[in-house]
Amino acid sequence: MAAQLSSRGDVFSRLDAVPSIALVIPRILVGAVFLSEGIQKFLFSGSLGVGRFIKIGIPAPEALAPFVGVVEILCGTLLLVGFLTRIAAIPLVINMLVAITTTKIPILMERGFWAMAHEARTDWSMLLGLAFILLAGPGNLSLDHRLGDGKRREIKAESTL
Repeated sequence: MAAQLSSRGDVFSRLDAVPSIALVIPRILVGAVFLSEGIQKFLFSGSLGVGRFIKIGIPAPEALAPFVGVVEILCGTLLLVGFLTRIAAIPLVINMLVAITTTKIPILMERGFWAMAHEARTDWSMLLGLAFILLAGPGNLSLDHRLGDGKRREIKAESTL
């Protein structure tokens, strides 16, 4: 396998062999969680939106909580349908890094590693899911694949000329 990978020149090209369903499941899981969390920032503003941002100490919570909610709704939806997938994952990675920094690092400092590990399990899972999506891409069962398919054929045809 090592010889096969080195002959292709790109370790990540092996991800082409991953069955499409294996790429869809993490994309739907991560997208659905972000869509749900974004909606809840508006439905339960006092506990999950502005109120939570005030409690955490995030500056300008009245502006940032709705902004983050909209980003989660928009990018979560894009992940669900597989459109602009890798681009949509980037703001969500930033979102998760901020969430870990502002909510889990204080737990680590105050209550120790195991308390933080317990509280951060969803955050780390979402971050790793986003990393997988960034590396593997949306898969064949996505709008990205459908809309980009003709372009890929043109590029491939040009490269053979």
